[in-house]
Amino acid sequence: DKDRVLVKSDGEYTYFASDCAYYIDKRERGSSKCIYLLGADHHGYVNRLRAVAACAGDNPDENIEVLIGQLVKIMRNGEEVKLSKRAGDLILLTDLVEAVGVDAVRYSLIRYPVDTPLLLDFDLMTSRTNENPVYYVQYAHARINALLNTAAELGINWEHGELAFVPQLLDGPAEQDLLAQLAQFPAVVATSAELREPHRIARYLEDLATGYHRFYDSCRVLPAADQAVGELNIARLHVCRATQVVIYNGLQLLGVAAPERM
Repeated sequence: DKDRVLVKSDGEYTYFASDCAYYIDKRERGSSKCIYLLGADHHGYVNRLRAVAACAGDNPDENIEVLIGQLVKIMRNGEEVKLSKRAGDLILLTDLVEAVGVDAVRYSLIRYPVDTPLLLDFDLMTSRTNENPVYYVQYAHARINALLNTAAELGINWEHGELAFVPQLLDGPAEQDLLAQLAQFPAVVATSAELREPHRIARYLEDLATGYHRFYDSCRVLPAADQAVGELNIARLHVCRATQVVIYNGLQLLGVAAPERM
């Protein structure tokens, strides 16, 4: 709609010059579609970024996609931390990572839709309780790992032992619900990618963790001290391992660690 400055009168490059170079570089590295995430007050950049694609000989409708995020609110000790760029009251992302850890920051940012305001609570992100979503999901992974280690210590060879895996035995309500949740994972990933909504994976993992805890509380996985290992134990151990794999893969997609111990 009008000319945009790339090089200022003093010879310095503008931010927009970096955007142009970045787009060209991504295309030269083989990206067929370049996806930009801009802040809530940068709607004016959408058309100029599309113009960059057109100037490069590309189709703006096919080769570039611009998403608009929303503002971030930071809470600490139950009160909002007032930020002002003009007054110099800032919190750098590196400071946030140093304060609460990269997993907590990354997960907290990604579990909300792009087009909704973000609320980052310092106290919640550092808490080791089920109220902290990333801790809740990571704990489920660590809990399953501990269970499988216990099975190994008891000498239960559930993967290659004499007892077969009989899935028909998994007919209880909690087992069926958990299996249904596990089956949804590929569709959740595909939809998240197609709609550019990775928060769907985070919310799915939280629901899956809840489903696993419900399964674990209502279904005995390991035999009691006076009982022999049965086919039902083997089947449930397979379900535990499947759940652990899905949680691990989901966290890997989000760039979040899946700890074996917590």
